[in-house]
Amino acid sequence: METTRSYPFSATFNFRDVGGYAGLDGRTVRWRRLFRSDSLHRLDAADEAAFRELGIKSVIDLRRPYEVTRDGRVPEHFGLEYHHIHPEHAEWDETPFEGSGLTNARWMADRYRDMVTTGAQGWGQALNLIAEESSAPVVVHCVAGKDRTGIVIALTLGLLGVSDDDIIADYSLSTEASERFSAYVRSTWAGTDAYPTPFFGSHPDTIAAFLTELRDRHGSIEAYAQHAGVSPGAVAAMRAHLLTDDSTDRSSLDT
Repeated sequence: METTRSYPFSATFNFRDVGGYAGLDGRTVRWRRLFRSDSLHRLDAADEAAFRELGIKSVIDLRRPYEVTRDGRVPEHFGLEYHHIHPEHAEWDETPFEGSGLTNARWMADRYRDMVTTGAQGWGQALNLIAEESSAPVVVHCVAGKDRTGIVIALTLGLLGVSDDDIIADYSLSTEASERFSAYVRSTWAGTDAYPTPFFGSHPDTIAAFLTELRDRHGSIEAYAQHAGVSPGAVAAMRAHLLTDDSTDRSSLDT
């Protein structure tokens, strides 16, 4: 069976399946149960049929309220269960990259550390929704589909027992979408030529540092999830419906 990870929709740039990775006890993450994306407000008639074929039931939108107001949400006529969750976090321009002396990856890792500290309740809400079998198939998105979405997916994959190497590889795939996304942003949003380069990158060192420092602070991803309001029972439910014992589920992959 050949399985597609990335979907080249005409109106989104970073939509992909998170299935196929090796998880706990030799099990694998199920295909077509959990997706990640940049903002879905651009989905149009050209993409609707292909999107509907994925059977997605639920959308978790991690954008700030003003971003939803500015851009809109996934089209209501798609008939999806829509969840808007805003994990509290500071605006990034409050901590300028220019003059910080930090690498792109380190500056971004610091933003992720701050987000999981201040936004724990929101991350917990998102993880609890993903844990519910009735939510699946579910797609998680923010604006670019790499930072807030990257945190939720990294936490989810970690809870499923996926290795750091695979979590890092999945995160880094967003780099392939950055050229199209950054061109869209610069042509659509005024003043974005001044955005620092970390806004458009997905450096593997960023998510590697994030995972290491999260464990240093909380002991494990499971412990952070519990801190964020995710019970052991919810983690067990997540594993029950997102993991399969079928090793062939990880076979032939078209990325």
